Amino acid sequence: MDRLTEQAALLALLRPRRRGCAQIADQVEEAGSALRVLEEQYAGGQGDLFEPPTTDLSEHLDRAAAEISRWDSRDIRLVTLLDEDYPAQLLTVHQRPPFLFYRGTLSTSDASGIAVVGTRKASPTALERAAEIASGLARRGRTVVSGLAAGIDTAAHQAALEQNGRTVAVIGSGLLRAYPPQNADLQERIARQHLVLSQFWPDQAPSKTSFPMRNAIMSGYAAATVVVEAPEHSGARIQARLALEHGRPLFLLDTLLTHTWAREYAKRPGAAVVSDAGEVLDRLDEIRTTPDEVAWP
Repeated sequence: MDRLTEQAALLALLRPRRRGCAQIADQVEEAGSALRVLEEQYAGGQGDLFEPPTTDLSEHLDRAAAEISRWDSRDIRLVTLLDEDYPAQLLTVHQRPPFLFYRGTLSTSDASGIAVVGTRKASPTALERAAEIASGLARRGRTVVSGLAAGIDTAAHQAALEQNGRTVAVIGSGLLRAYPPQNADLQERIARQHLVLSQFWPDQAPSKTSFPMRNAIMSGYAAATVVVEAPEHSGARIQARLALEHGRPLFLLDTLLTHTWAREYAKRPGAAVVSDAGEVLDRLDEIRTTPDEVAWP
């Protein structure tokens, strides 16, 4: 079956949002075809996939294919978990999205990338440390992954760009949105030169639930996560937990140990407390290039 038809079938399955994406992803992976799953559901009487209702399955597929074409005309690409260029490292985590929208260029080298994350309301010292870590990663040829939020994320992306390194932004909204608005130019630059990823429909606005979902994708996409500065309730803390769940190394800067959550996480297998950027970078050099093959001293 051709790629466009399979992608259209997957969109037809997901648009109604009757079930979770993970359940549909499991079904499609097991069947090896989104079209096959769609045809089975349609034969079972679940034909009202689009509004207004129609009894013609081919019409569902035509509408979805037209939608993909419209996105493509706006430089928005689509990749599904059945496509060969779907990021392989994401297939190892339960929260893998059935599809990703992206602008820019997918690269297998991102499997050895490192997520650098932290609070939006960062201290000047934390911003300096985030930039130092990201700069060092870029100089070593590592992709810097972050979430394009204000604060630590912005510092990490900008530092990677200043070193002419690759950076990937995983955003908590659709690609037609920019959040925060002041990062619109940065998002456009990363999209033109590197990669911006989203698991959300292109016109979807950010929400309280979309950012934790974004953190799961960031953790799964990267080989390890570095948390620079993060209060008790933050997306960076969520990502720290997810990194350990995903079997990815977690690096916590020692200044985080003022927080109860960081002291608890530091005791868990796979977590390491580091005192400065140099130590982070030395430990990162010991991580192999694939996230499921991590070497520790």
